[in-house]
Amino acid sequence: MNIRVIEIPLDFGASRRGSDMGPSAMRLAGLKQELNNLGHESEELFPGIPVPSQEFLEMGDEKAKYLVPIAEVCGKLAKEVERCIDEKLFPLVLGGDHSIAIGTLSGLGSAYKKRNKRWGTLWVDAHGDFNTPESTLSGNIHGMSLAAPCGYGRKELTALHGDFRKLDPKNTAIVGVRDLDPKEKITMKEAGLSVFTMTDVDRLGIAETAKQIVQFFKDRVDVLHVSVDMDAMDPMTAPGVGIPLSGGFSYREVLFLAETLAASSLIGSIEIVEVNPVLDVKNQTARMAVEIISRLLGGTIY
Repeated sequence: MNIRVIEIPLDFGASRRGSDMGPSAMRLAGLKQELNNLGHESEELFPGIPVPSQEFLEMGDEKAKYLVPIAEVCGKLAKEVERCIDEKLFPLVLGGDHSIAIGTLSGLGSAYKKRNKRWGTLWVDAHGDFNTPESTLSGNIHGMSLAAPCGYGRKELTALHGDFRKLDPKNTAIVGVRDLDPKEKITMKEAGLSVFTMTDVDRLGIAETAKQIVQFFKDRVDVLHVSVDMDAMDPMTAPGVGIPLSGGFSYREVLFLAETLAASSLIGSIEIVEVNPVLDVKNQTARMAVEIISRLLGGTIY
């Protein structure tokens, strides 16, 4: 497989700084070597997508902080992701905070619309990221990053890279959830998202959860995008994230899920976000991220 690695060092969609160094941390954790070991050809987008320094930007609306610069960067990312699909390359997007997903999903939505292709997204995250400026408690756009491509929120984001809904929420599943805002939860239910909370994972077990997720997408889509926020992991395994929450995926659970998804042969793109080296311990979270990427791309122990 020919993979294009796209790094987006943007971290002002969140409250905590530091995830802009996430892509570098994953490179240092041996990403390129891991891709080569799996037999994939990989290249980095060069020149990369420029991200302005937060210190020189105006925050703007407190209900949608840094909306203008985030929309600008995500617009550039959307073009690159669409270009990857056009060139028959596999997009591997490395963040940065989860606000970059607005660009990734917008690019995929445009590319697959041209091809009349059914596609969906698995959102692996402790949070729903389905807020709007009207429901947000923080004003941080990383908490709106799934809602906007599904058509909810500010026009600057919902109409990014084309004025149409990029992602059908009914072709979208979230797994690992354990923290939702009150109004966000209502919007998610109205939109028709499929949600597997950590309570569901505990009740069903990871094998049955993974099986149901794969079947969900096989029944609905031709191609699957997987977006992984590293805070889906338990902080004992992945401490270097922006919003650590106890009770997340264990090391074994997330790799089992990744291998099961890979075996479905549906995955057409991957995104990994919220690796924060400032909060990490000996690059532990970045190494975990690289291992998740490896398993999603077909890596196995034996």
